[in-house]
Amino acid sequence: MTENDLRQLSIDVGAALKSKGLWLTCAESCTGGWVAKAITDIAGSSAWFDRGFVTYSNTAKRELLDVAESTLSQHGAVSEQVVREMARGARYAAGADLALSISGIAGPDGGSEEKPVGTVWFGFADENGRIYACKEVFAGDRDAVRLQAAVFSLQTLYNEFLKK
Repeated sequence: MTENDLRQLSIDVGAALKSKGLWLTCAESCTGGWVAKAITDIAGSSAWFDRGFVTYSNTAKRELLDVAESTLSQHGAVSEQVVREMARGARYAAGADLALSISGIAGPDGGSEEKPVGTVWFGFADENGRIYACKEVFAGDRDAVRLQAAVFSLQTLYNEFLKK
């Protein structure tokens, strides 16, 4: 996966969102805004993207996305439960139709046996209340994990919510 793949996905996602009249927001942790950057690199993205959230700390997740302290303490930031709350909270805070969220361990440190470096959880929420979450474990260094996560998030959004 390359940055060209990410650019093409941003174009495809943008065209689908625009044709459906939908707005997207994103809540990013380990990707640090890479998805928002890829989206806003596309001319005309203001027709379908208004704002995103970089919530790198647990405090930011609580304050900006209304992720419950109990969820964070019980499951950890890199978990299905947290990305579900992140996606729901981002969609609500931005007034968007769709939201994606990303929380993971990009490395080189921070991994464990249960959650090794490269573990990334993704959440997706739509205007009908549907929340979809999934996990991937990516290989490579920090940049490779982050790029793969950004690509995967847009590809999954496209496949699960926009391709129909």
